Amino acid sequence: MQFLRGVMETVSAVSNLFSNPYRVREVPLSDYSGGGKVKLKEEGRMVLYKNTPCQSWDCLLKCPDTPTVALRLFQVNSEEDAMNWFPQYALKLRPFYETLPLPKPEAVQPIVDCLRNHADWSSAHIAVDTGLRECLKHNHVQRKECDGDAAGQTPLHLACERGEVACVRELLEECQARTDIKDKNGETPMHCAAKQDSATIIQALCSRMCAGVNELNGAGETPLHVSCRLGRVEAVNALLGGGARCDIIGGSGYPIHAAMKYSEKGCAEAVLDADPGQLQVEDAVYGGTPLHWCKTAEMCRTLLERGCLVNYLSKTGESALHVLTKRGRFDASMVLLTHGGEPNLKGQDGNTALHLAMKMDHMELIKALIVFGADVEMHNDLGETPGLIAARTSKGEREERAEGGKKEDGGRGIDRLLCLDGGGIKGLVLIQLLIALEKEAGRPIKELFDWVSGTSTGGILALAIVHGKDMEYLRCLYFRMKEQVFKGSRPYESAPLEDFLKKEFGENTMMTDVRHPRVMVTSVLADRHPGELHLFRNYDPPSLARERPYAATATFLPLTIPQEQVVWRAARSSGAAPTYFRPMGRFLDGGLLANNPTLDAMTEIHQYNKSLKAEGRGLEVQRLGVVVSLGTGKPPQVVVNSVDVFRPSNPLELAKSFVGAKELGKMLVDCCTDSDGCAVDRARSWCEMTDTVYHRLSPQLSQEVMLDEVSDAVLVDMLWETQMYLYEQRENVQLLAQQLLNGY
Repeated sequence: MQFLRGVMETVSAVSNLFSNPYRVREVPLSDYSGGGKVKLKEEGRMVLYKNTPCQSWDCLLKCPDTPTVALRLFQVNSEEDAMNWFPQYALKLRPFYETLPLPKPEAVQPIVDCLRNHADWSSAHIAVDTGLRECLKHNHVQRKECDGDAAGQTPLHLACERGEVACVRELLEECQARTDIKDKNGETPMHCAAKQDSATIIQALCSRMCAGVNELNGAGETPLHVSCRLGRVEAVNALLGGGARCDIIGGSGYPIHAAMKYSEKGCAEAVLDADPGQLQVEDAVYGGTPLHWCKTAEMCRTLLERGCLVNYLSKTGESALHVLTKRGRFDASMVLLTHGGEPNLKGQDGNTALHLAMKMDHMELIKALIVFGADVEMHNDLGETPGLIAARTSKGEREERAEGGKKEDGGRGIDRLLCLDGGGIKGLVLIQLLIALEKEAGRPIKELFDWVSGTSTGGILALAIVHGKDMEYLRCLYFRMKEQVFKGSRPYESAPLEDFLKKEFGENTMMTDVRHPRVMVTSVLADRHPGELHLFRNYDPPSLARERPYAATATFLPLTIPQEQVVWRAARSSGAAPTYFRPMGRFLDGGLLANNPTLDAMTEIHQYNKSLKAEGRGLEVQRLGVVVSLGTGKPPQVVVNSVDVFRPSNPLELAKSFVGAKELGKMLVDCCTDSDGCAVDRARSWCEMTDTVYHRLSPQLSQEVMLDEVSDAVLVDMLWETQMYLYEQRENVQLLAQQLLNGY
């Protein structure tokens, strides 16, 4: 039996040996007294035995408090392994068994695992890794605080990298650890701390006047570069508060370039708040500003809103628009274009952004660049042009026509009327049409018309024209403000729209502050039923009494006279589309009664001239000679399945009735706000009867575009179709420009 028991123990030992020879176990010391167990070495409490029956070498840790039991730290079958590991165990475990209370296998196992997995670590490294900071006070550990591992990392490097705040403080306070030692990558402990999304360790290091806060590592990065690259906002703020400089250039650029490259908005904002001068710094390789390094629309906005130069050229002669176009980044390119990015700047080899977009065959960018004025016939250094659409009439001819117009202008005896439809964000179509007309005539829109009328978005543009706003500026403005105005769900908050109008027109600007051209903006008085059309004017209304359309059964508040009417309120009143925005006091969107304001504007002019004659001022009357009506695009006509609304008798009929009600409601809205059907026919007939030249421009769109559309891709497609329409109508546009300039 004794023989069998011995065999079983041997088998068990061998099994354990092969399963995990480094597993820490409690073993009786009596097992190692004789019986083929030979003590080979002993250092401190560590003893190495040769276990002949098991053909193994066993390392034991003796415990004074438990003289009959020891911890076996390893049991290996290789003498070479035993002789290699025993000295390390004896040396590196001493601080732990002399500092810690009675050791248990489960407590010792992580320590020996760490020692074995990181043979190049000192006791201090192991204490940091295992979080046993009490051991850092041991004399042996304190002598090792500056020792580096194979990668050159000190225990302080490791503590900073692991985010062990308590260990960092212990090393700094008890061990007086140095903060200027670099590892083999040239990184100081501060570089390691910069990788953590925490300010605590950086603040602890900076409290010791940390020497490494502005040191460059082997990759040419300061700790601030590292934090910006990794998006560690708290670390960036802590570094800036601890003396980190933003103006240290690294291997490829400044910290702000790193934040831009990796699209870390919070880090970029922190750097720019600390040093606004970083907005235009150039990188070391390409001479590019932070804007050249942007990848996303959000990062571009962050810089542009702070005033960076959108058309700045790098050392390679490229603008940020060139770089984004080459990378095919449509959304970011749109931000640059809508903030004044010049599409015709020449870069490397004389290429414009359009040349680059053509080479990439990036249709969205091609459309956007042409919509924003890219010259399709500009030559690069190789004599190549983008060549998508035919060129406009030459500049010389245009100037000649303009001069001719100026000569005739003095003898003109007619008035010219511009009418702008409503349509929400589709006002971009109006702007595109106006830009084309302005370029063809060679003069600002304001100088081409004597009367301007508009509804909703058209009313806002009418007021913008009167106040001398640049059309290309307005196009950029529409693209920028759509995200702010159409934010959330309907009905949208009115404040962003009102803030936009106040900023553009001024909070206290009155309608009569600008008298020419005369402007009329439509709105609907909604404090009465039926509602009534109201015109906001910058002139005195016709003095002739008009017969009221309805007998009033109540007394209504008087209307504000033009001299006391604030411009931004008039614009807001015309754009108060139901379900999109709340009413502006008693006013609703003018599109409810006059989405195409042409007939209403001509009626107003007729009444105005009648009043002048009645007042004996007939010499001031000018005949209406040219009427230009611009639309926001015609949607495609589609099939309607049913508009039948009835009392259902079963679930199927309920569904049919619901669909019918929905389609009927949509049709009612479309009929109320129609601006391209009967309204155009009536206006054209009115003009033909009075021998007035009439022009109607409104492109056919391939898809319906919503009033609150915010997708850049959809809007660029809409403007692209507008541009194609203008090319098809180029002869009409040329004729119209001549008629406006020459007085018809």
